[in-house]
Amino acid sequence: MKTIDCRNMACPQPVVLVKRALEENPGESLTVLVDSGAPRENVTRFATNRGFLVAETPMGVGFSLVVSGKAGSIEIAETVAPGAKGKTVMLVGSDRLGDGPEELGRLLMKNFMITLLDINELPDSIFFINTGVLLTTEGSEIAEVLEKLENMGCEILSCGVCLDFFHRKDKLAAGSVTNMFTIAEGMLKAQSVIRL
Repeated sequence: MKTIDCRNMACPQPVVLVKRALEENPGESLTVLVDSGAPRENVTRFATNRGFLVAETPMGVGFSLVVSGKAGSIEIAETVAPGAKGKTVMLVGSDRLGDGPEELGRLLMKNFMITLLDINELPDSIFFINTGVLLTTEGSEIAEVLEKLENMGCEILSCGVCLDFFHRKDKLAAGSVTNMFTIAEGMLKAQSVIRL
């Protein structure tokens, strides 16, 4: 079993290394050493979303993750069949909507997110980047709305680098932390991407 050490690596490097190792060693189990928090969550989410099993063992201040599963036994659709509805993702790059006055922009963003609660078709995922992550942290007027959207099946993910930049990672109030690899892959595989 191959072991890769992803401790003390910046996002999205742990996910990228795990992806490469799984591709290079199809069908083989993989041990991944990661830091606790976002690196553990990101690697675990990446692997489980691809149908692998992940067993976690605490190890000092980090974790040892054993990623296992038979390559080829799980079929993952890479393309959307004609006429089928694929995933819709939303990219929120600001805590405001539009280019007008800040106060109006924040009000519009709040109203937009509240309105999503009453729409029949929600996006599959909402990625928050840049100042958009301020909407998912403590003090946000819409954190409760985002929790409701998540309970309705909409994945709420905030960029870990952005949370770190604004010193808000320990103040996440809705959804979970993700990395740029997951954001980029989610956007590229989606049938439609909505940018706010």
